[in-house]
Amino acid sequence: MRVVPFIASFVALSLGLTCATTAFASEETQLVQSINAYRGQVQRCAGQASQELPPLAADPRLNLPATGGGDLQQALARASYPMVSVQAITLSGPRDAQSAMTAIQETFCQVVLNPQFIDVGVSREGRDWRIVLARPLLTARLGDWQAEGQKLLDMINTARAQPRTCGTQDFAATAPLAWNAILGTAAQGHSRAMANNNFFDHLDRDGRTPGDRAELAGYAGQQVGENIAAGQDTPRKVVDGWLASAGHCANLMNPQFRELGAAYATDPKSDAGVYWTAMFGAQ
Repeated sequence: MRVVPFIASFVALSLGLTCATTAFASEETQLVQSINAYRGQVQRCAGQASQELPPLAADPRLNLPATGGGDLQQALARASYPMVSVQAITLSGPRDAQSAMTAIQETFCQVVLNPQFIDVGVSREGRDWRIVLARPLLTARLGDWQAEGQKLLDMINTARAQPRTCGTQDFAATAPLAWNAILGTAAQGHSRAMANNNFFDHLDRDGRTPGDRAELAGYAGQQVGENIAAGQDTPRKVVDGWLASAGHCANLMNPQFRELGAAYATDPKSDAGVYWTAMFGAQ
C-alpha cells in the first residue's frame, strides 16, 4: 500500500508576509492571523514537533480587557461563553502584532499549539495585550458515529464539487467520494483511541500510521490519507476548519481519492472532549 502524506504539507505565508498583506487590518486581527499561520505549520516547541492544526476561530466573547486581572472563568461566564478549558496569555511591551507574535513564539508556543483550543480572542490597550484561547462545551447533540461520518462525507463532497484554492494550490472541482465501511471502521477506531487515551496525532500509541490502520482493518486500496480534528462539536465546524487549513483542504480536494470513511468519538475526561478522523482512500 502506498501512503500519501497524512495531511498534505501546509503552504502558508511567513509571519512577516502575513502581517504585510494585512496592513489595513487591526493589530488584533493581524495577531490572530499570525497565530493561525503559525499553527498551520509544523513547529518545534519544547523539543517536540507540533501537529499541523486548523485555525482558531475568532470569538468576540473572548476579547477580554487587556489590562486588569479578575477571575478568567467568571469573566467568560459573564460573556456567556460556555467554556470547558481556557488559558490566557498576557504581554506587556510589544508595539505591534509582529512583535507580539515573536514574544508568543519564544515563550508561549505550547499554549498556542495546544490542539484542544478552537476559539481565540485578542485585545490590546497600548502595549498591553491579552490573548485568550478556549474550548467551549459540546453544545451539539451528535448522532452515532456512522450518521455523523455520513454528514462529513456529504459536506466534503459538496466542497469537492466547487473549485477552490488550498493555500497556494489551485484545485478544480472533482468527483464525489463514496462511503467505505472499512475506512469508516478504521477512522472510528482511531477517534476512539485519541479520545480514550487523550492524544491528538496521526501516529497512534502503538506506532501505527493511517496506512497501517487501514491495512489492518482490511482496506485493499493503494493510497490512504487522513485528516483529524479535535474539539469541534459538529461536522460543519470540522469541515470548515479543514477547508480553512491548507494541508487539510488539499487532502479533502485531492482528485486521486475516491473513498472516505469518517467517525468521531468522545471522552469527557480528555482534553478536547471530541475527536474526529476522516480516512481517504483510492483503490
